[in-house]
Amino acid sequence: MSRVEGQAPPAGTAPPAAARRRPSWSADLLRSELGTTFRRWRTLVLLAVLAAVPVLVGVAVRIQAGRSGGGDGRGPAFLTAVAGNGLFLVFTALAVTLPVFLPMAVGVIAGDAVAGEAHTGTLRYLLVAPAGRGRLLLAKFGTVVAFCLAGTLVVALSALATGALLFPLGDVTLLSGTSISLGEGLLRALAIAGVVALSLLGVAALGLFVSTLTDSGVAAMATTVGLVLTAQILDGIPQLQAIQPYLFPHYWLSFADLLRDPVYWDGIQRDLGLQALYAAVFGSAAWARFTTRDVTA
Repeated sequence: MSRVEGQAPPAGTAPPAAARRRPSWSADLLRSELGTTFRRWRTLVLLAVLAAVPVLVGVAVRIQAGRSGGGDGRGPAFLTAVAGNGLFLVFTALAVTLPVFLPMAVGVIAGDAVAGEAHTGTLRYLLVAPAGRGRLLLAKFGTVVAFCLAGTLVVALSALATGALLFPLGDVTLLSGTSISLGEGLLRALAIAGVVALSLLGVAALGLFVSTLTDSGVAAMATTVGLVLTAQILDGIPQLQAIQPYLFPHYWLSFADLLRDPVYWDGIQRDLGLQALYAAVFGSAAWARFTTRDVTA
């Protein structure tokens, strides 16, 4: 007879092999979840797609700059600045991927975190491990946060490499007109990548909560991505201005304020505060659901 959570195995009976391999300590559990997630083909494909976006943007800007003799001065500020300084491709790529590509990728990973285990039948064995449900859920959330950081860094590094290959690098002229050195520009790019990664915490917590509601990984992923797209649509409707400041994507593009001198911190603080609120609310909801869930498969 299979073991269920909270029961000791009969005397002389070894636990299932899958359960014996599960780490009992939080750090080992997190390490195991990270290894499992980042070895999956789905994760590698998502990271590859994210890495390809800056390359496509860079090539498109390069072709357009060649046709117009260095740019015609039209279009978004980031795009028109890329031809003159490849470092701006980092900012452009993050601005392009943050509204859709990054949150959708995070939604896929978060939505599959618990529901995927339930669908394949491995969740029951995970819960047999001494780590407990709370630590397991925390490890799942930590893994999703790690993907937020990894996905953002992949976009930034791909954009930096593409920008250095296709365009010149040099001093950076900020949106406020101030010029800074390339080294300081790189530091600001790193800070922007950090802010973008933290801006995805709301999606991570929301997706993890949805993942605890179903045994279907596909349904959880689709629901999370659908909620992300719905929030984006609602944030773009002028008649809904009253609720838009409470939608998690509302302040996403505030990272551009790091390219001003002095830096405008108001929008960034609002963004990070809102993400922390979403993480607290939906993280608590996920914990309440997961710790009381009846796992039978």
